[in-house]
Amino acid sequence: MKIRKSIWLLMEEAANIKKLEPQKIAYYEGCIYIDLSAIHSMIALPFHPSNGYEIRALNENLDDILHEVEENAKKLIKNPELQLNLRGKIHDGALYADQGTIAGCSGGTYSNIMEAAYLLENKSTGNDAFNLSVYPSSQAVMMDLLRKGAIETLTAAGATIRTAFCGPCFGAGDTPAHGQFAVRHTTRNFPNREGSKPGNGQIASVALMDARSVAATSANRGRITAADELGYVYKCPEYHYDSKVYANRVYQGFGKGNPEEELICSPNIKAWPQLPELNENMLLKVCAYITDPVTTTDELIPSGETGSFRSNPMGLAEFTLSRRAPEYVGKAKAVMNNEKARKEGNCPEEVREILDKIHTIPGYEKVEDESIGLSSTIYAVKPGDGSAREQAAPCQRVLLGGANISVEYATKRYRSNLINWGMVPFILNDPAGFSEDDYIFVPDIKKALNTDMKEITAFIIGDKIRKLSLVIEPLTEEEKEIIRCGSLINYNRKHNSVQLQQEEI
Repeated sequence: MKIRKSIWLLMEEAANIKKLEPQKIAYYEGCIYIDLSAIHSMIALPFHPSNGYEIRALNENLDDILHEVEENAKKLIKNPELQLNLRGKIHDGALYADQGTIAGCSGGTYSNIMEAAYLLENKSTGNDAFNLSVYPSSQAVMMDLLRKGAIETLTAAGATIRTAFCGPCFGAGDTPAHGQFAVRHTTRNFPNREGSKPGNGQIASVALMDARSVAATSANRGRITAADELGYVYKCPEYHYDSKVYANRVYQGFGKGNPEEELICSPNIKAWPQLPELNENMLLKVCAYITDPVTTTDELIPSGETGSFRSNPMGLAEFTLSRRAPEYVGKAKAVMNNEKARKEGNCPEEVREILDKIHTIPGYEKVEDESIGLSSTIYAVKPGDGSAREQAAPCQRVLLGGANISVEYATKRYRSNLINWGMVPFILNDPAGFSEDDYIFVPDIKKALNTDMKEITAFIIGDKIRKLSLVIEPLTEEEKEIIRCGSLINYNRKHNSVQLQQEEI
């Protein structure tokens, strides 16, 4: 007899989970108290969310601050023919934006838009170049804004209302034109987003502000204005959630699964390719070598034009590093094809030469070629800054990426994504000492996962063989097993299979 736990039973167990609360003996190391009444409206200038200033301080020091931003942009964009000209947006002693946007999961909230409507009531955004777009964060929020008249107020002021959409955050909605300056309550303002493609000779810039200040700026027809300058008091009415907006549109299929029903997939929906498990020994070819201080997830895999390929792993992978190292995809594919040929018994000459050199390393003269897995890697000083672009890791992985090598990782999230896709998150103990197109041999990588991982000896395979010291920061036992399996998909497939076999006994 087959015995399986039902989903309903699992849900019942989950509902009985005890809420976690600190015991009376718990204490905090310290507390930070913030007087919110003393906080002034802020603006994050191009090209990073951390580039923040009080809006009043910016308006008092426009020329100096904007000149510094322009100079930093030169270092970042590295194209002398492409100049950021924010000071050209100064008119009559004030800074003007070409566009305003309130959008996304952070900006398009109910209270933000209600307050924006209050600030724009009986006002006009103007009929000149400046324009304002508002994206409520969900259809349920949209419905309550309609019910309370906020949408009517905003529309009457000249704002354009859009449906819930992430587009403005990743450059697929209301992208500013070449040379334009936009202010937004969204999450990111990196140089390759929101209408700016320096590699193609196009540059636009985005500053981040709170929704109230975007509304105040819109009421002044683009003149950068801090909401706290207005000295108003507004009490937002309570939000009313109406479930009908989802009940009448979203298929409620929970508990109604029909495995015999055919899953309809368009030609652009593809299955994930088979991802190999980790070999005993690792051979990496460096297919991109990036020395910028920080590499964003948008540079690892761009937004915008990639959106239609999100259900096509190999199609999406074609865009990997396209804005930063366009040669990467071709090089990674060559590594993937070489490994395929080697496994089929047709080892390419380039790979054969590297394997022969590995056999000259003391202690590894007799290492079996079959125990060595060939894959590609990228080197970046500090990769993974920015949005939670999960596909930045699998785009490397489906091209047979085996690892990243860095000085540090910009976010824990990006490092976790590498792990979940079966790639080893190496960090350098020493200066790099290698270049693009070099091969790096990491022997006994599986055994290394069972150590403290603070000293992993690798070898740079070139005209001469040189040692390279790598480290892997602490991993949980589950993360180690995911890497051994080659991906979280493989890990779940393996462990779910074992669990089902046990439950069927």
